[in-house]
Amino acid sequence: MIEPQKKNFKIVSDKKSARVILPNMLTLIGVCIGLTSIRFALDGRFEIAIIAIIFAALIDGLDGRIARLIKGTSKVGKELDSLTDMISFGVAPAFIMYFWKLNTLGRFGWLLCLIYVICVALRLARFNVNSNQETSWKDNFFEGVPSPAGAILVLTPLIFSLSGFDVVKLNYNLIVPVFFVITSFLLISKFPSYSFKKIVIPRKTTIFLLFGIVLFFGLLLIYTFNVITISVIIYLLLLPISFFHYQKIKKKHENDKIQDDDDLEDIL
Repeated sequence: MIEPQKKNFKIVSDKKSARVILPNMLTLIGVCIGLTSIRFALDGRFEIAIIAIIFAALIDGLDGRIARLIKGTSKVGKELDSLTDMISFGVAPAFIMYFWKLNTLGRFGWLLCLIYVICVALRLARFNVNSNQETSWKDNFFEGVPSPAGAILVLTPLIFSLSGFDVVKLNYNLIVPVFFVITSFLLISKFPSYSFKKIVIPRKTTIFLLFGIVLFFGLLLIYTFNVITISVIIYLLLLPISFFHYQKIKKKHENDKIQDDDDLEDIL
């Protein structure tokens, strides 16, 4: 007589599901941090609110890489990541800046917040559509600035005011709307910006890279807003460089394609 096989009940059904849990947990932690930044802004603790957004950006950069490293990518994780970005880099920065300065502009200030959040949503939707395309050299560039970078850009006036660099009295009622409009445009535009996803680091320079990362985070802990301000300035300077670099590579590939077509015509 054949005995019936016993079924083992498990919380996680297979190894694939176990690998999916870790990156998704990091993503959910990012949601909590993004929402908590709004709470800090509501209490007037803007320094901690900005630090929370920075932490959310770091987690956003890690969860996808960890998922690919441990082969734990999933469709649920992809959609969850987009929803997290919408909250942490769309809604949260808009509320922070509204509580800090835009509320003094009345309805116009709230309109700027709505425009920015909508642009973040459109940018994320376009990214999800384009991510299903085949890999190419264009993967080294984003179409427009990514949502974490957009969040830091709209927070730049507040970060600058906390850095101690503003020795001259600035008109933030004018500067903040300008940053909101420019950032919203960059989010939905097709302006090419570096993605930094496929950078190849030679093994010989790895130790210098690690030292640079440790030095950067050490300075970030000590001179938080000064380092963030300088980082934003460097990123802004990289935008025109990435544009010309993109155009150069695009022209090269177009010339190579024309050359290949000419070779085929000669053969035929």
